[in-house]
Amino acid sequence: MSRRGAKSKDMLPKLPAGGLRIVPLGGLGEIGRNMTVFEHAGRLLVVDCGVLFPEEHQPGVDVILPDFTWIRDRLDKIEAIVLTHGHEDHIGGVPYLLRERPDIPLIGSKLTLAFIRAKLKEHRITPKTVEVREGQRLSLGPFDAEFIAVNHSIPDGLAVAIRTAAGLVLHTGDFKMDQFPLDGRLTDLRSFARVAEEGVDLFMVDSTNAEVPGFVTSERELSPAIEAVFRTGPGRVIVSSFASHVHRIQQVLDAAHQYHRKVAFVGRSMVRNMGIARDLGYLTIPKGLVIDLKALNNLPANKVTLVCTGSQGEPMAALSRMASGDHAIRITEGDTVLLASSLIPGNENAIYGVINELTRLGAKVVHKGNAKVHVSGHASAGELSYCYNIVRPANVMPIHGEWRHLRANADLAIRTGVDPGRAIIAEDGSVIDLVGGRATITGTVPAGLVYVDAMTVGGATEDSLKVRRNLAEEGVVTIVAIVDRVTGKLTEKPDFLAHGFEQDDSTFETAVPVIQKVLTTATKEGTDPEQIEALISQAVATWAFRKYRRSPLIIPVIIDA
Repeated sequence: MSRRGAKSKDMLPKLPAGGLRIVPLGGLGEIGRNMTVFEHAGRLLVVDCGVLFPEEHQPGVDVILPDFTWIRDRLDKIEAIVLTHGHEDHIGGVPYLLRERPDIPLIGSKLTLAFIRAKLKEHRITPKTVEVREGQRLSLGPFDAEFIAVNHSIPDGLAVAIRTAAGLVLHTGDFKMDQFPLDGRLTDLRSFARVAEEGVDLFMVDSTNAEVPGFVTSERELSPAIEAVFRTGPGRVIVSSFASHVHRIQQVLDAAHQYHRKVAFVGRSMVRNMGIARDLGYLTIPKGLVIDLKALNNLPANKVTLVCTGSQGEPMAALSRMASGDHAIRITEGDTVLLASSLIPGNENAIYGVINELTRLGAKVVHKGNAKVHVSGHASAGELSYCYNIVRPANVMPIHGEWRHLRANADLAIRTGVDPGRAIIAEDGSVIDLVGGRATITGTVPAGLVYVDAMTVGGATEDSLKVRRNLAEEGVVTIVAIVDRVTGKLTEKPDFLAHGFEQDDSTFETAVPVIQKVLTTATKEGTDPEQIEALISQAVATWAFRKYRRSPLIIPVIIDA
């Protein structure tokens, strides 16, 4: 099982003539910010450009982008960005890439392009778009792209078969093999098989559920559990879902209509996306079912349904704010909250925290752990094995997953007959060259985490995040000291302004001699005033750690008497 290349970015070899280079800039070793760049005959093709949402140890960060460094000086070589579907982890980074070259064509299905146009409108970007359907082929410079229908937790998902002189790559996007999908749109295994007859040189396969045995439950099997929530809920039903999960929202609307409840959408992204889905015919809403949020106040609680975001515990999403009491909608006894989602790795603590708070406020919380109300949008091990046996690829590169998912997917490929040396476990920034029918890791390129902080790209760094974590966890102490510059004596006891400390008159009492000692020594040695402040900061920091086992930020302010 191939894992790492031997060469660094400074030694990146030239791509052999006729070869195909594949560089994942996000999505490997993580669930999010999916982006892969294909290079052939001097031209580039990008598949997906998404974002990763921050974790608790990344305070103040809005989203995390793929690293564009490797392609930044070659943006003019990009033929197009192919978008496999409309989830944020696949399209959320597009506005930031288009800031650098606004005319890059965006290729995707009808719903995917509608979602990205709405997003780009907020960024004041008018994109160049090309709408495609399954079965369609496009010539994109030296790349020939064929689009294949796949089933996922959003309508209109596409896999893409990329043909070049170097060989054929089949990229699944996110997919599963629901045999009874709500919209009747199956993953097109017949097309997978047809493409396989040509010979798939590299199979890039969704890994999210590679560790999960068997097969994903059909979406249709969820309807009874969802209906039970609406049938038995004594008060309001509050549903939290991805703002793009049209199929799940359709099931909720159908249940609400059946039990004579009115529905209001809550949150900008939910209102926007469901409006788009309705207008394009992907969402069927009975007349009069959806009403304005304010109108719900005039209805009894057992006639009310709210559909909002926050199923992954995102701090600023509607449900999380309801749980914390920071939303106009207040959770009360008798409410039923339905979390229609799976746990995304890394978000477990946030989700369970929201569940606990909702329960404390009196709500009954129904989620995947206690009811059949959600299924994943990603193929399990049984489905992946079927795909490997159908496609029979020469080389495999698992994508879209953490390390454990990638390895489990590679193991499945090997068990179905793929040569272990051709099952490539790559990471963000790995350079994979397909030459002569064999894919190998030949080097690396920069692929770090790029933070968006208050719409500023790259403003936050690991060092600044460390400072933020320190401020949040350890506190801040500002020391205001009035000093006689001639004698170096404190003219009065310093003022200590502390945040993050339980403070009384005695908290900093023993720090005063520490400060006086620094001042006395510095005065004798003629130390520069700015240096004196730095010395006080160091001395008090040492004192704070010894006395309280804390490492607060110390800010001394010296005032001449």
